[in-house]
Amino acid sequence: MLDISRELGRWLEEGREFAVATVVGVSGSAPRGLGAALAVDSDGTAVGSVSGGCVEAAVYDLCRQALQDGRSRIERFGYSDEDAFAIGLTCGGTIDILVTPVTTDAPTRAVLGSAVSAISRGEPVALARIVRGPADLLGASLLVHADGTHESSHTDDRPELARAAATQAQGLLRAGRTGTVELSEDGSLCPGGLTLLVETHAPPPRMIVFGAIDFAAALVRAGKFLGYHVTVCDARPVFATRARFPEADEIVVDWPHRYLRNTQTDTRTALCVLTHDAKFDIPLLQQALRMPVAYIGAMGSRRTHTDRERRLREAGLTERELARLRSPIGLDLGARTPEETALSIAAEIIAARHGGTGVPLTGTQTPIHRTPAPPAAVDAA
Repeated sequence: MLDISRELGRWLEEGREFAVATVVGVSGSAPRGLGAALAVDSDGTAVGSVSGGCVEAAVYDLCRQALQDGRSRIERFGYSDEDAFAIGLTCGGTIDILVTPVTTDAPTRAVLGSAVSAISRGEPVALARIVRGPADLLGASLLVHADGTHESSHTDDRPELARAAATQAQGLLRAGRTGTVELSEDGSLCPGGLTLLVETHAPPPRMIVFGAIDFAAALVRAGKFLGYHVTVCDARPVFATRARFPEADEIVVDWPHRYLRNTQTDTRTALCVLTHDAKFDIPLLQQALRMPVAYIGAMGSRRTHTDRERRLREAGLTERELARLRSPIGLDLGARTPEETALSIAAEIIAARHGGTGVPLTGTQTPIHRTPAPPAAVDAA
């Protein structure tokens, strides 16, 4: 639902009544993931998508029905072997859709309004909703802020459940992940009682590009296209300029390892080392490979990589730490130009984020859509 927060915020300000359909369960191959949403107002206007088109008409009708009777409901859509063009997912997967009316007197309206307001202010929040459980709790919402404070639509009379849900949602918020959580009605972590969908909204993940070279300019554009907040860092002020990197969010003139030590990163951060100079690379990578970030790649030939690994071993890095380094950076696409190289780096970052292999899908039997593995543990520095 949070993926259409801007449109929903406008509807709330205008006092519109609407219903929201949200993907709350996915099995097999499906075009949209958990949290994808379609909303329909009382005039029949629709925003968003839950399936890329294949079940939109049926979900639209469910939203209209929810507005009429005021009831939340769960519906499942799957592939039809008899007729691939019937209501179903022709890609072969199954999705569960929660449809919730947001009328002027709906208890979820205030919580949704708070969520939309927080997102518009750039605040990280998590929205937890009960998507499986007793009928009177279906669609019940809990908004959780980064500091753990929360507000609820239904569970004020169930403080243990609210506290347990807030704790789980806060954990997903810290990781920047959307997912489901199993709880019992008393709030204990026992599966079989309630299922909560936790959608998170956090500031964009960071991509830090070290080395103000031509390849960096192309990578900045690729990073912005993927939704990253992109920083370019170089110790040489003559190269690290706004004129050379107009699309970067930040341009920093500093020694790379010093900047990395003092800036904020998290488990979603991608570090791309394009400096291609040992005096910059080694102190930077010595620090980066001991940080819990999502991706660390370094540019250079295979000969450069071999020398780089030797220097890092001499600096005290373990084999486990060195295994996190992606060097030479990028996937093997045969790239030559800065733009092609940026594409190969971006593709490797996407594969790392989602657990992809980077091999062509043609002729393989691996899942097209998969759940990424949790971030690997990082040895303490």
